[in-house]
This record gives sequence, C-alpha cells and structure tokens, in this order.
Amino acid sequence: MRDDDDAAPGQGYEGEEEEEEPQQQQHKKQSNTLTLWGNMKTMNLNSLLLTNIQSSTYFKVQLYELKTYHEVIDEIYYKVNHLEPWEKGSRKTAGQTGMCGGVRGVGTGGIVSTAYCVLYKLFTLRLTRKQLMGLINHTDSPYIRALGFMYVRYVLPPADLWSWFESYLEDPEVSDQS
Repeated sequence: MRDDDDAAPGQGYEGEEEEEEPQQQQHKKQSNTLTLWGNMKTMNLNSLLLTNIQSSTYFKVQLYELKTYHEVIDEIYYKVNHLEPWEKGSRKTAGQTGMCGGVRGVGTGGIVSTAYCVLYKLFTLRLTRKQLMGLINHTDSPYIRALGFMYVRYVLPPADLWSWFESYLEDPEVSDQS
C-alpha cells in the first residue's frame, strides 16, 4: 500500500498516469499555424520543376494577381484538370530510358502544369491548419482536395503525414486517372 502524501504535487509514482493531465491535453486546441518542414524557399520541389514554375508566365502573371486563399481555390476549380507535374504532351521523352523516360518523372522539362503552379502558389500563401483542412475536405472538386494532400506531402514534417492521410485512405473520391 502506498501513501499519496509521499509523491510531490503533480508527480505520480512510476508506472502511474495522472488523470488530470490527459484530460487537459484532450481539450487543448491545435495551433492554426502549420509547422513546415524542409526547404522554405523551394517547397522541397525538384529544382527543374521549381525553375519551370517560377519562370512560367502563368505563375508570374495570372497567379501573382491572386492574393487570397479563396481566389486560389477558385483557380483550382476552374483551371486544374490533372495532377501531373508537366502538361500532357509537352515533354520530349523519345530515346530516354529509365526514370527519365517515364511520364511522371522530371528528368526533362516541358510546360509545367497548372496544378504544380497552383500548388507552389499555395505554398507562398503559407496556409493555416484551417485552410489546409478546408482544402482536403472540399466537396466541389477532387483536384482541390488532391492539391491539399499534395501540400501535406511536400511541406509538412514526414512524421505528421500519417495523421493527415490516415482517415482518407479509403476515400472513394476519384481525381486523376492518368
């Protein structure tokens, strides 16, 4: 038998858990500020892809004009129709083999896709947790949701990925069939 007076206030005996602490943690709100991971300038993108995004007229002119999260959401809804890094048919892959010859690779450039330009634009806005949740739970377009998940993949700490993706793994929504 133990004497509760022997333990210092706020400390339990070895192997015991305090009852108040977990309850307090459950009621704690998560910060609305996301912890970003990796390179804060490149968004962890491949250098060829990033160079093409930053030099594209679409990014420098049309997306530059968009200043709010909601404007970018509308842009995704109206302009994004696939999730590949390069616009379809814009890359020359004849004679290439291995990773450089695949449709999804970044071994050679092409015209960077609208999706990746918008993804980088979202990064420049430094989304909040609430905004990111708004993207991945959006009901108007699977591309809005997919870009939210791509944002998670590229900029959040790897240790956090499972907590963001887990409840969506069996999601029946179809986005890109290419």
